[in-house]
Amino acid sequence: MSVTPSYLSFVIDQLTTFGTITAKRMFGGIGLYYDGRFFGLIDDDVVFFRVDDESRAEYLAREMPAFRPVRNKPDVRSANYYQVPGEVLEDAEQLVAWARRALQASPAPTAAKQRKRARRARR
Repeated sequence: MSVTPSYLSFVIDQLTTFGTITAKRMFGGIGLYYDGRFFGLIDDDVVFFRVDDESRAEYLAREMPAFRPVRNKPDVRSANYYQVPGEVLEDAEQLVAWARRALQASPAPTAAKQRKRARRARR
């Protein structure tokens, strides 16, 4: 579960027009955040975006796999994160559109988290 710096840089560059993306290390991978909302992750140089019932259908239609958080348990799959298709990843405009849908599928931060983020910003 690692992410090479060059791959992370490529993904962030592809998402430039989406806005400011924050990449945070987590469990050997990278979490992708926009305005404090977790919408995607990178694991082993593979991008996964958050899905909901509506957007999941597009991933399934393209036969994209769900994220597997536990490597030695292949039957354990996430119902909320699916691999972004390679052709989408290569097309920055398309990737941003998919990222926007992933952000919509991501739960909004709670009021407590928003206050905590505001306190950090004032420091």
